[in-house]
Amino acid sequence: MEPIRPLKTEADYEAARAEIEGYFENEPEIGSEAADRFDLLALVIEAYEQKHWPIEAVDAPDALRERMEAKGLTQKDLAEVLGSKSRASEVLNRRRHLTLEQAWKLHREWQIPADVLIHPYALKSNRATP
Repeated sequence: MEPIRPLKTEADYEAARAEIEGYFENEPEIGSEAADRFDLLALVIEAYEQKHWPIEAVDAPDALRERMEAKGLTQKDLAEVLGSKSRASEVLNRRRHLTLEQAWKLHREWQIPADVLIHPYALKSNRATP
């Protein structure tokens, strides 16, 4: 059995994935050498995927849009939670951040993870484009 090493090529990645798939069908006993190998394979696969196909975190406006679409909610529904139509528009258009109180209310009422709602993101400039 070959030692596990960092994955440098697509072929390395595919070989590691093929090997780890066998563990899903025949789960190794916890604490065994096979379980340790599974854990190490999972780590190098994850590292390769994060390097080559990073997943960007969702910010508050994107999370709100996703929730609205998934639940059939409208900007009017968001305005009811945030207090005004203009505030809902400003948040969705990245012109203003949510307040902590608004984030907490959305977390409770719309079940959006609080860390997503309070995570910093860039705002668009309020200046008119020439």
